[in-house]
Amino acid sequence: MSDPRDPLGLTADAPLLEAWLRFTADVRDGRSMPMSIPGHKHRRDLVGDVIAGDVPMLAGLDTMKQDHALLATAEARAAGAWGVDWCRLSVGGSTHANQASVLALGRPGQSVVVSRTLHRSVLLGLVLAGLTPVWVHPEIDAATGLPGAVPVDAVRTALRAHPDACGVLVGDPSYVGTMSDIAGLADAAHEAGVPLVIDAAWAAYFGFSPRVPAHALARGADALVTSAHKTLPAWSQSALLLARTTRTGGLLDPDRLERAFEASATTSAAGAILASADASRALLQRDGARLVGRLVDLVATARASLAAVPGVGVLVDRPADHPDGALAVDPAKLVVLLAGTGAHGHAVEKDLLAQGITLEMADRDVLVAVITLADDETTVARFVDALVAAIERHRGEPCRITASSAWSVRADTAMPPREAFFAPHETVEADASAGRVCAELIAPYPPGVPVLAPGEVITTTALEALRATRADGGRIAYAADPTLVTIQVIA
Repeated sequence: MSDPRDPLGLTADAPLLEAWLRFTADVRDGRSMPMSIPGHKHRRDLVGDVIAGDVPMLAGLDTMKQDHALLATAEARAAGAWGVDWCRLSVGGSTHANQASVLALGRPGQSVVVSRTLHRSVLLGLVLAGLTPVWVHPEIDAATGLPGAVPVDAVRTALRAHPDACGVLVGDPSYVGTMSDIAGLADAAHEAGVPLVIDAAWAAYFGFSPRVPAHALARGADALVTSAHKTLPAWSQSALLLARTTRTGGLLDPDRLERAFEASATTSAAGAILASADASRALLQRDGARLVGRLVDLVATARASLAAVPGVGVLVDRPADHPDGALAVDPAKLVVLLAGTGAHGHAVEKDLLAQGITLEMADRDVLVAVITLADDETTVARFVDALVAAIERHRGEPCRITASSAWSVRADTAMPPREAFFAPHETVEADASAGRVCAELIAPYPPGVPVLAPGEVITTTALEALRATRADGGRIAYAADPTLVTIQVIA
């Protein structure tokens, strides 16, 4: 008899899901009496249902000695699904996977070419690895104020100027769904003899339907980081790190990758997280063409409805002959542009929250809503109707588009991030910090892209941009003093 908790019959191709279903059934029916962690022993009478479904990987899905090699089997199937020879499933999100990829690249003191709009996890990976960033910046789209492609020529120039570089790190698609020329970036990296690592946290579905782009590994990248939990039906914190290694003609050492992954991985991995990633991979392989195609249709419908509202814009592809220039955008990403309506994004977000509708991101001019395989026509229609009503309630005079500080501020690195991280520091008034070297990481959140990072010179421009974000209602994250009255600097 099939398990009602696996209505799509995925267990035949998802060994971790099958093990999770079996273990939880044994607990339910009293066939399991663990004398191992976790401490709740699956009893719900102590703290309630919050622990429901929590099964460890070791002494849970598999034995403590991993006698059944279930995790290795699931990871091999994921590697095969993406067409490479190496994969690890992470319970630490793309943060862990990003940092593992950085640790696998070079040795302390080497340079690495990095897109400045990558997530904070990459910058902290540089601290762990002792690498020095050589920043490249995406083009800022004048029509929207959002980041566009990372220019291939900028990467090629950076690599020529830094022959000691050990790799190239780029986020694609970006937080707002804009895309770069991955094949061109791969060519530039490989001409210099170094690997290209792509953080595709927001596009786990790429490559599984003809309606979306091929994934980065199929376009020449050497490693790919992606979050299963962001856009697939997986538990929070589930992610994958996939790579083409030297065993199959790639540039990454599989042993180094393994050590890098294990360096910051928990030894108490949550089996439910891993099982959900395994199940999501199986779902993509079997039904991806249909499900991802439907997702693209849902987003297209939402875009069309919103674009029909006076003053509202949506981020979409633009051809090379467009007056505003070419732009490539993930067809399954919904980004709403408000400047033409005069409505403030934070006010719109507040209205939506009152109706139980959350957004991934809201600033003055831009809203990002995540539509996934779990949505349908009803949820998307409800969201669009609520969003349009909120915009109309707050409509005002159209305003000028301004680029967020996360995309627009340029960094001046005075010392390697690792050196700055461990250097003695002091706390000073923010007004007195200009010209000093920053000791901490400061970012508007979302998107979590740092405006200031350890080792960078604090500029008046960066301070003003951060203050403007906060004054406008945005959150300042990771700073010791999120009010920005004081900043930590190198002593």
